[in-house]
Amino acid sequence: MTTMTFDSLGYFEKLKSAGVPEEQAKVQAAALREQLDAQNTAVQRLIESYDESSRKELATKGDVQDTRLEIEKVRAEVEKVRAELKTDIEKVRAELKIDIEKVKYDLLKWQIAGWVALAAIMAKGFGWLGFVN
Repeated sequence: MTTMTFDSLGYFEKLKSAGVPEEQAKVQAAALREQLDAQNTAVQRLIESYDESSRKELATKGDVQDTRLEIEKVRAEVEKVRAELKTDIEKVRAELKIDIEKVKYDLLKWQIAGWVALAAIMAKGFGWLGFVN
């Protein structure tokens, strides 16, 4: 807390030595003292209100630590989600591999059936294997 001091006795003596009547010097010193006390009080209130408002905006070590903990929690959750996605992707790949193999064998089966049908049509058309028109 900052306070300003005022030497009212020294001020009184200066006024008196400058030729100001004693009663008038006392009144001026008292009035100046009161004014300076009022200003000092007002300045102290402003400083305190500024300190309060600036303290609300400042982060403490606890705030920083809390933020670090939150960041670590988020990182852990992100890693967990990544691991889940990785296993899900592996499952989808395995299912796709099975589906691709099934489709491949179905296509091969239809290709063979098509070639057999084409061979039968050609055999009939050219008279192979004793087919007669």
